[in-house]
Amino acid sequence: MALKMSDFKTDVFVDWCPGCGNFGILASLQMALAELGLEPHRVVLVSGIGCSGKPPHFVKTYGVHTLHGRTLPFAQGIKIANPELEVIVMGGDGDGLGIGAGHFVNAGRRNIDMTYLIHNNAVYGLTKGQASPTLRLGLRTKSLPKPNINEAVNPIALAIVSGYTFVARVYAYDTKHLKEIIKQAIQHKGLAFVDILQPCPTYNDINTKDWYAGEDRKDPKTGKPMSRLYKLEEIGYDPLVKDLSEDIAKKLVAIEKAQEWGDEIPLGIFYKNELVPTFEARISQRIPFYVANAPAKQQISDETGASVADLSEFFEELKMS
Repeated sequence: MALKMSDFKTDVFVDWCPGCGNFGILASLQMALAELGLEPHRVVLVSGIGCSGKPPHFVKTYGVHTLHGRTLPFAQGIKIANPELEVIVMGGDGDGLGIGAGHFVNAGRRNIDMTYLIHNNAVYGLTKGQASPTLRLGLRTKSLPKPNINEAVNPIALAIVSGYTFVARVYAYDTKHLKEIIKQAIQHKGLAFVDILQPCPTYNDINTKDWYAGEDRKDPKTGKPMSRLYKLEEIGYDPLVKDLSEDIAKKLVAIEKAQEWGDEIPLGIFYKNELVPTFEARISQRIPFYVANAPAKQQISDETGASVADLSEFFEELKMS
């Protein structure tokens, strides 16, 4: 039976502020899961703290609402324990690129087959609008007493140099495009990262819906707004690494594209490489029975609580010749 978006909705009241970009992210994720035909019990949604941490309450799949900045360690543990699960990580720019920055970088080294969606609104929304790591130097949103004193992190560039093998950016209010990119990220074999530009109407009064739409810069001929957003696929940009010999060149082009901001902001897939082995494939090279007998599938105790784990095969693998 075909799945519908409603199959991934819970009865929990969605309590984000009116106009929040998170509504578009939630709807796009639910549509993507339905269109991919992913059974709810095969999906695990892992989130951190903040407004972006609430989707596990609103999406009818398995969900883990974890600690601030610790979404990736939880998610990696789940995926390694049961590689058959589709693991999707969700968090804010503060959660993933502030306190969680070390985990963000090291996750890229492993290339585990899962998807990481960051809600990027440049502020800490739940704690009243402090500057997050993605707020540009010198900007002053409504909650800041003075302009931001720090340089901003570039999520796209950081993901590429850290080793993520699928790196994309989308806009929360363009739900059709967002849904399609989420689908491609989930289908990608390797660690996928999607940076989602998400207006916060309550605390970020700079990067608003009207600002992205270009309401402040009218076309002199037509008088219509000139959107700041454009799609890479519409200008013939090719993110796919077809041979490892071209990998560095593709990364450099993608990082250069990621520097564009202001009047022209690119959306779409910046970099995609499926030639790098996943972490699960690397484990399988060392432990051939890993996937067939993954940790989550193993019985660890009998009815009395006594251990029944047979570690003999593991010990054989560890023997020094």
